[in-house]
Amino acid sequence: MIEVVLNDRLGKKVRVKCNDDDTIGDLKKLVAAQTGTRADKIRIQKWYNVYKDHITLKDYEIHDGMGLELYYS
Repeated sequence: MIEVVLNDRLGKKVRVKCNDDDTIGDLKKLVAAQTGTRADKIRIQKWYNVYKDHITLKDYEIHDGMGLELYYS
């Protein structure tokens, strides 16, 4: 189990517990459950790298306590 911190830069930080073999799409669903927005309206990125839905957190080397950027589209 790892914990990922997502910051939307509008004053909201979301902490999500997930497994490292979950996909980015699974992470979006967990974030959507906490924030109340739809999962297809969420974009997760780090700097200029926009993460794709079908790739796992382990493949992106996302570790425990890592911070990611959360955008709404």
